[in-house]
Amino acid sequence: GTFADAFAPTGRTQMRHALRLCNAAALRLPAAAHLLPAASGATRSHSAAAYVQNNDRNFPDITVEFRAAAPGSLPDPFALVQPQLRPLDSSIRELVGTDHPVLAAAAHHFFERAGKRFRPTLVLLSSAAAAGGDPADARQQRLAEITEMIHAASLLHDDVIDVADTRRGAKTAHRIYGNKVAVLAGDFLLARASLLLARLKDVQVVELLATVIEEMVQGEMMQVRALPQQLLEFEHYVDKTYRKTAALMSLSCEAAVLLGGKPPDHAEALRAYGRHLGIAYQVVDDMLDFTGSAESLGKPALSDMQQGLATAPTLFAADQFPQIREMITRRFAEEGDVATVSELVAQSDGMRLSAELATSHAQKAADALGVLPPSEARDALLHLCFMVLNRSA
Repeated sequence: GTFADAFAPTGRTQMRHALRLCNAAALRLPAAAHLLPAASGATRSHSAAAYVQNNDRNFPDITVEFRAAAPGSLPDPFALVQPQLRPLDSSIRELVGTDHPVLAAAAHHFFERAGKRFRPTLVLLSSAAAAGGDPADARQQRLAEITEMIHAASLLHDDVIDVADTRRGAKTAHRIYGNKVAVLAGDFLLARASLLLARLKDVQVVELLATVIEEMVQGEMMQVRALPQQLLEFEHYVDKTYRKTAALMSLSCEAAVLLGGKPPDHAEALRAYGRHLGIAYQVVDDMLDFTGSAESLGKPALSDMQQGLATAPTLFAADQFPQIREMITRRFAEEGDVATVSELVAQSDGMRLSAELATSHAQKAADALGVLPPSEARDALLHLCFMVLNRSA
């Protein structure tokens, strides 16, 4: 059927088909250096009853809506872990030190322009939520740093592959230092992250993070080597999205729980949370490529199509405007393709259906937290579900 058919009500929930594709992709996965001191975690002084409770389905009693404000009772997730995030920058600078000044400068280029540290925040909050609110310990903090290093390495490599000129409003590393140095800087970060990971001395965690790197590479290969017919397949888009974006969030959340020695159902819950949150994050990112400005995005608008990529809004729009399909299969290579598709997406239901898809995954992420005890950290993870849907950059 068409992409729109996949989301039409058929006696099941509107988004179940896409969720089944995402779940199927994720189910294929297999399940002492100097460390930072554990930060003292300040928690709210009121009782557990003040936190979001579960409903009769044993899900957190909260409904996530696209572009809706989060309930005022939910804590700021970034402020909650700020005592542990603050030393992360200086710690990473120390960890990626190298005798080669140019390599060091290229490796540090990403961290100098880092945003809110979304992925380390996920690791720290997952650690705390699985422990009923107790803050992440030193090993879990180190995992947060490792996660950020892997993310940075992937972006250094992506910018070379995509021939990107800017990221976050600044010149990319390869534009400053050249392709070879940028690639080597990414390799160096992966090597240093692997060394730090091995020093955690947890085989399961090492396997999970090694799987992350494998998935990210496979996702990139899916993007650059896709056959024309695959570019039209929603399943291909979802699988690539999981591998390139959601796998790091999903498996690092799970790894944080394993490092804390918490029950398997807690680990699986945070794995599912990270998977669905990551997919929602990327779908919103794909929408912003159509609606954002170069200034707000830190990169050119419509850059996905300019790189030959068809994302959720375009795939949904192709159901209403079949002429888009030919332009997708030729990767928008002819003059006028990008402008034409952009106009047709605006006329279609592509953005609305993409918003529904992102919202369904954000809600699934929230629902996955039902097995965890109510806590301030769990509430902060719930807040992230709203924040992902409210992204503007």
